[in-house]
Amino acid sequence: MAEEYPRNLTELESNFSTEEACRAYLVRLRWPDGFRCPRCGHGRSWPVRGVLLECASCGCQTSVTAGTIFQDTRTPLLLWFRAMWWVTTQKNGASALGLQRVLGLKSYETAWTWLHKFRRAMVRPGRDLLTGRVEVDECYVGGLEEGLPGRLNLQKALLIVAAQEDGPGIGRIRMRQIIDASAESLVPFVQGSVAPGSVIHTDGWAGYLPLEGKGYQHDVTILKGKKKTPSELLPRVHRVISLLKRWLMGTHQGAVSHKHLDYYLDEFTFRFNRRRSRSRGKLFFRLVQQAVAVEPVPLDRILHPEARPKKKPQSVGAT
Repeated sequence: MAEEYPRNLTELESNFSTEEACRAYLVRLRWPDGFRCPRCGHGRSWPVRGVLLECASCGCQTSVTAGTIFQDTRTPLLLWFRAMWWVTTQKNGASALGLQRVLGLKSYETAWTWLHKFRRAMVRPGRDLLTGRVEVDECYVGGLEEGLPGRLNLQKALLIVAAQEDGPGIGRIRMRQIIDASAESLVPFVQGSVAPGSVIHTDGWAGYLPLEGKGYQHDVTILKGKKKTPSELLPRVHRVISLLKRWLMGTHQGAVSHKHLDYYLDEFTFRFNRRRSRSRGKLFFRLVQQAVAVEPVPLDRILHPEARPKKKPQSVGAT
């Protein structure tokens, strides 16, 4: 389907004033080429009780929300749509308290859970790898600033960040929490985030040395002894790191646990990579589109997320 989305709040209220309109929108996004039975793949169906689709071939009944982040919800889709609109139109991000207040939700926990469901829909399956010339560096977030220096500080969460060069500016980014700064952690992140043949610009840390043997050009800038600061020698990636830290402290008051941090990185990347979008409605479209493409996330898995791979991490964020 063509990119169909509301341009402003008035259009949102007009286009999605009923449950039927919301459900029809999800159908168009989930099956842009027409309905396909999840059991047999047949393309014809008829409605049952207004909320189900029954396959004309095998009789399998399914809902447009089944197998999506909306699965088993008792909350009207009208409210879900307004939540997604608010989340995507907040330029500096959304907090659970803010979402609770705007929607009049009785429970803070409901708002917190919804935001975590949305964050899991902010990574587009099959997203394009970064290309060209890409700066890569690590940083720590959280914890005390005092203590062990540099890469030895174990009290903070260690992240790796990749920022694609776009002339003097920054293109798309990727980031991930990693367990350590060894080559076993750094190289797989680059492989999962940047297309082979690209130029990887790093400092002189030994963990990046195997990159040339993995199909990349490796441009090394030795920081030690230079008059310029790291933020001047690797300006794009350090700008991204600075913005990330400001966002975590500003929007979320730094209250992000390590076990949930990867999903906040997903949200930051989703927003950053779409920062030049002229239409907030297009961000709403992308989020709803991806919300029907990801599997449902039970509350227990949100509260106790499965450990993401640290030694062989994948890239974060959508293009």
